[in-house]
This record gives sequence, structure tokens and C-alpha cells, in this order.
Amino acid sequence: MAIWLERLAIDRWRHNEARAHGVASDGEGDSARPVALICETTHGPRIEAVNAAAFENGARRGMMLADARTLFPRLKAIPADLSGDLAFLERLAIWARRWGPWSSVDTPDGLLVDITAVAHLFGGEQALLADAQARFARQGLAARIAVAPTAGAAWALAHFGPEGAILAPEAEPERHLAPLPVAALRLDEETLLVLRRLGLKKISDLYEIDRDSLKRRFRGHRSPHTSPLLRLDQLLGRIPEPLLPVLETEQAIVQRRLTEPIRYRPLLDRVMADLAGDMARELEARGEGARRLELGLWRVDGEVLLRSLELAAATREAAHFIRLFASRLDDIEAGFGIELVRLRAVWTQRMTLGQEDLEATAARHGASLSDCIDRLSVRLGADHVHRPLPRVSHLPERAQIWCPPLAREPAGQARPVFRARPLKLLDRPEAIAVLYAAPDGLPRQFRWRGEVHEVVRAEGPERIAPEWWRERASARARDYYRIEDKTGRRYWIYRHGIIGDGRGGAPEWFLQGLYA
Repeated sequence: MAIWLERLAIDRWRHNEARAHGVASDGEGDSARPVALICETTHGPRIEAVNAAAFENGARRGMMLADARTLFPRLKAIPADLSGDLAFLERLAIWARRWGPWSSVDTPDGLLVDITAVAHLFGGEQALLADAQARFARQGLAARIAVAPTAGAAWALAHFGPEGAILAPEAEPERHLAPLPVAALRLDEETLLVLRRLGLKKISDLYEIDRDSLKRRFRGHRSPHTSPLLRLDQLLGRIPEPLLPVLETEQAIVQRRLTEPIRYRPLLDRVMADLAGDMARELEARGEGARRLELGLWRVDGEVLLRSLELAAATREAAHFIRLFASRLDDIEAGFGIELVRLRAVWTQRMTLGQEDLEATAARHGASLSDCIDRLSVRLGADHVHRPLPRVSHLPERAQIWCPPLAREPAGQARPVFRARPLKLLDRPEAIAVLYAAPDGLPRQFRWRGEVHEVVRAEGPERIAPEWWRERASARARDYYRIEDKTGRRYWIYRHGIIGDGRGGAPEWFLQGLYA
């Protein structure tokens, strides 16, 4: 189902005007005021939309404002809000999902709704279309709606077909769509101009042209808006047309409803600090950072004060929010008091978690790791506090040692480079029984602490040779594997010894670590 909101910008402006003056908008309140919504261009203001009164006086979309005022000098010009229109259209797309599982925005003033296998819930396609027309009429929005098997055909009928057109799936689209103009193919103005110069004014004219000739004429035009053959095939359902649905996202909102209205700045700063902390925790839970924040303050008399700010990069630092909003609150007039304060993250971006530097974080907060060690040593005694230090060894159980808190790290020792290691190592490797397909193959099952685990994934081996300068000549090599069982738990096991190495009997298996 294609929905064309032919007067979207002016209808939205009328609704905003009615809301600002506290009156109802019935769609006729602007008939006596010739109004044009304009956009600034390099050649001067250009008209984007006009109301009925301005249209009757000769003003048209795309006309320069200076030309329109030569026809009607009293034409009122108001700046257009294209971004606001797009946001309004996206909200309408979510609202339109009452007629189908998903909807898409057809810029600049249309919607596409997938109603596949849904029409019977409304009593048929005719009843569904009538319901959509009635709901848009109640909203005060002028809409032309059509239903067809493809998005291109529905768009063409909504813009150039009869009012409320329905093209049944079993109908012949080539015959029903043939009388429509080539503009129904959703091509850009330059391509339409070329087609008109070639004498191709209707879709039926394209049927009579050899496809190879038309393809050669528009060779290199790979964009859908510049390729008549591609648009024609999409219109008739010969090739699929991908559409991007509008997804509803829940915004991060925190608020404080105050028991007693506040009128003074220190109390407002305290509430703002609480909201900033709540917002930082909410964004951290979502794994996001804020790019645009909006602060709303509800006064006792019903007036709402809004303050917003936009950030250069995504962040969730509460102190940063407080500093930025501090200057935005200087001109707040509390009146009889503020009873509700709400902070909303209007625009967010994904923000991955990262490990902060402990000393840098400590410097910001006035504490450090060394201060913590000093306090623990004084309170518990130096003999009861230890810290790990790395040691030059490839064997996991020898790769670190525990030292007193004030012991210095040995100098001149190069640290070994390890592959991925588990977060938890057992104090002592525990023997396990392993089943495998071949003597040197990957493990398939193993028994540990009386429970049998079936291996579904395995990676390895990583071979670690014995430290021959510390051990006997009979010391054996280790082959480490990272494995995962069918419950999703991951382990770090190794085979001690290699068959035929001449350093003992059959290899033994041990479990040494657990992955989080």
C-alpha cells in the first residue's frame, strides 16, 4: 500500500500553528491566508509548499519566491523545516504499521506499507484502504492511497491513478499501468526530460521500444532513478525491489518528579546532577553514548521549558553533561516552581566498553592504586597483602609470582608474548580422561570431576616446549587446546607428551583454565 501525503509540509505547518494558538486544526483554518514555505538556495528563496489560498493565486512548488510575489505581493513566506518533515514522516511510518508488519519512508512525502496476507483482517483490501483514508482524514492529512502487488505499481497508482485504486494480484499489470505517464516510474527530472524528447510520454510507449536500444541509450545509468528499464521491471514485478523499513527505537529517558516545586538554581543543579548520573548509567547499560540531549522542565503553571545540546562525539560522562547544561540553565524562569525535570537522549550512537587506565582514572577522582595498597598494608599488615608480578616463563603456572606489595619488578627481563589465555587458571592442573578420533587428533569427549563433557568446538594445538634449562632431559612438551562443550562452556586443556617422543608412556591430559 502506497500513501502519498501530497500536502505533508503545509499540513504539518497548519497543525503546529493550531497547537501554538490552542485551536483545533480542521484542515480549513489556513484557507484565507496565502502562505508559502520556502528554502534558501544559491539563486534565492524557492517555494517548497503552498497552501490552498496561495495555490489559487498562482504560487506553485519549485517557483522562486520573487516570481510568486510578482503575481501575489501579499504572499506570506515562512521558512520550511525539511528535517522536521522527515522526522514527522518517520513517526507516521511507525504509526502506519497498524496496517502491516513493516513500513518504509518514501521521501519526501510518502509511505509504503507491506500488507501481504493482512487485508483479510480488515475485511478485504477495499475495507483496509477505506480505514486508512478515514484515519488520515481524522488526522487532518491529505492522502492519496493505492494498493498493488509491487511497491512501484502502488506508488504509480497513488500519484497518477484514480483515487483509491486497487490493482489485484491476478490482474494484468502491463495493461492496467500502460496509460500512466512515464513519471510514474519514479525517475529523476533529467531522465524524464530525455524520455519526453524521445517521444516516450506513457508507460505503454516503452513497451514498443526495443529493450537493447533503450539500454544502449541509458548505458552507464545504474541508479534506479536514472534507469527506465530497471524501474519498469520493478513496476511490473519482474525483479525485486529492496525497501528499507523504519524501525522504532526506544529513547533513553530519565526524570525526577519533585515532591515540592523548586524555584532556585542550587536545587535545580542538584536535580540536574542526579539526572546526569542516571542518564550515564542508562546509556552504559545500552552500550551507547549520547550525541544530542534534551532537557525538559515542567512548571506548575503548565509551561514547558526545553533546553537541548549536541555533542561532537558520543559520550556518557555525567560530569560532561552537567558542565554543558550549566550555561543553558542561566535564563530559566521558574515562575511558581518546577515540578518535573526530564532528560532525554534524542540521538545516540553505539559506544563499546573499554578498560580505563587505573592511574589516569585515579588521578581524576583523587585516589590511586598505590594509595589503596598503602591503606591495606597499614590496616592488614604487609604480610597479608600480595600482588602478582610477571616472570619470564612460557609455562602458565610459572608465568607469574606473588610478591609483597612494595617489591620491585625485576629489571631487564623480557616478557613473553602469549596467545589468548583464559581469565581463570586452576591452582594446579587437574587430570582429565579424553576421547579422541586419532592419537594426535582433536579431543571429542572428556571427563572432569565426574562429569562427561561433549566437545563441539576445538582450536589448537598451541605447543609449549619444556624449559630444558630448568628440568630433566625427560621433560615432555605440551599441546594446548581451547575447547567448548555443547552447553557453551569453554575450557583450556593440554596434552602432556607426544606419542613416540621417547620420553615416557602414553600422553596424559590435564585441564588448566576456564574461559569466562
